[in-house]
Amino acid sequence: MTSIDGSLPHFFPKWIDRLGVRYVNPWMRRVGPSLPGYAVVEHVGRRSGNRYETPVKISRRGGVLAVLLLHGETQWARNVVAAGEARLRLRGGTVTVCNPRIMPPGAAGSEVPRFVRLGNRIGGIIVFDAV
Repeated sequence: MTSIDGSLPHFFPKWIDRLGVRYVNPWMRRVGPSLPGYAVVEHVGRRSGNRYETPVKISRRGGVLAVLLLHGETQWARNVVAAGEARLRLRGGTVTVCNPRIMPPGAAGSEVPRFVRLGNRIGGIIVFDAV
């Protein structure tokens, strides 16, 4: 368990991250929204202004959606926090989310889904409010 930027633990070697970005993510961008528990986060780059799509494993509890950040504080998470909002394409359609916040390990409260709370014991999370 290491940290890329010193803020959140990073559980995977860099070669796994590169493999995911190159081969897994393009496939998951297509099929992820139709799978239960998965979504594609549509966000805009902080510096470039380019539109990006990132597949994630998501959990929902009422109006709160959360993603476990086992890859550390990723660029997509930083982009969403900087923008203050994003869109999620998931099985039920498209959801606009706001108030994104990154929480360090152990910071999740009872509003966060149980699965993500358990993961938050060791890793960071990003939490959104559905609009």
